[in-house]
Amino acid sequence: MDNREAKNKFWKGVLVGALVMAFAGLLIVGLSAGIFVIGRAVIDNRARVEQEQQQAQQNAAEEDGALTQEDFTRIYAKMKYIQSIVDKYFLYDEKEEDVEDGIYLGMMYGLRDPYAAYYNEEDLKALQEDTDARYCGIGAMVQQNMTTGLVTVTKVFEDAPAYEAGMLPGDILYKVNGENIAGKELDLLVNDDIRGEENTYVTITVLRGEDSKEIDLKIQRREVLVPSVEYEMLDGDTGYVYVMQFDNETCGGFVEAIEDLESQGMKQLVIDLRNNPGGVLDAAVEMLAYVLPEDKLDGLLIYTEDRDGKGDRFYSRDGQVIMESDSGYVPPEYPYEDNHQLDLPMAVLVNGNSASASELFSGALQAYGVATIVGTQTFGKGIVQNLIPLGDGTAIKLTTSKYFIPNGVCIHEVGITPDVKVELDEELTTKAVIEHEEDNQLSAALEALRRQEK
Repeated sequence: MDNREAKNKFWKGVLVGALVMAFAGLLIVGLSAGIFVIGRAVIDNRARVEQEQQQAQQNAAEEDGALTQEDFTRIYAKMKYIQSIVDKYFLYDEKEEDVEDGIYLGMMYGLRDPYAAYYNEEDLKALQEDTDARYCGIGAMVQQNMTTGLVTVTKVFEDAPAYEAGMLPGDILYKVNGENIAGKELDLLVNDDIRGEENTYVTITVLRGEDSKEIDLKIQRREVLVPSVEYEMLDGDTGYVYVMQFDNETCGGFVEAIEDLESQGMKQLVIDLRNNPGGVLDAAVEMLAYVLPEDKLDGLLIYTEDRDGKGDRFYSRDGQVIMESDSGYVPPEYPYEDNHQLDLPMAVLVNGNSASASELFSGALQAYGVATIVGTQTFGKGIVQNLIPLGDGTAIKLTTSKYFIPNGVCIHEVGITPDVKVELDEELTTKAVIEHEEDNQLSAALEALRRQEK
């Protein structure tokens, strides 16, 4: 086979791959998008098999897509023409694998979905690594602006490596080990560049302050174990529960915290969801069922809708948590028992980094009228991304549905508007650790509870 025949075979393979990407849908696994905890991935949806790959591709072949066969013929001809120019004039050696990856990346970019992505085989393996078992982090929470691509530190955990190295909330990640990371997708940045083997070092260059001063931070990677729920009794009879994220252990930790605080005489509660990036949808559902009554809004907790108006609905009814799905698939853990509601004055703290599941949780409490929301407008992520393997070791990520809170509001690009709006004092915004006594947002939540008592 001569070089020209090899090139033609290559481009035909590219188009076949593009066709599969355009129409096939298989395994559904949600990923975080936009906010990430460096140390452990934040899962934004439940893993689920909707259908087998072969059946999915067969169904896809019977459906009309956005691109016709004539479109693909035209695209193929133009790609061949561009390739001929590359062959004739390009100064450097061409790497066909990189070119092919770039085509798929371009297809995802063309969707104008800031959360859409293509993962080659290497990227997908890195994304699916068992990070809890073999990898360590630096102990910071970061957020990516999906418009600018900038990655900003939102929280630094006390006594973690990032804290010891001097990283601060508000720092913008600029370089990792001297390499500019601008525009790199957040989950790959964390998996490929920041996380690593225990006791190894990573140098992160951050931009700090109004003058964007460059600061190099040499940080030792270590195992960082951060509980998703922390709690304490404040002065008097007020319980305080901080929920860092929603993972599979969060509801159990939340219930344990509430029971312990009640044993100490708790009469009112502050739930702190500031900087909570969300997490496992089932955890938010389970916590909502534990907190909310069944006699309002038909017991509806959360629901989703796809482009056809179909989706999943979660209810707390007749002492059970129930899931209904238009797909016909309901995980075996549903329904399960729920005979509890939290009947006491509550305030929920949120800010601009409270996203996804934390917005669904706070929004549901607000819709039911059982808690006062205090703080600033939340992030506004009310859409679901699914990771769809393509059967060859690669995958794409697409936005596939929207989240709704029980009153029918989709929070995407809107967020939750607090009942009591209060900005964190400016001098506190770059502190890694804020004491309760100086936290003006917490003070506002306590004042809101006092007003509820009246």
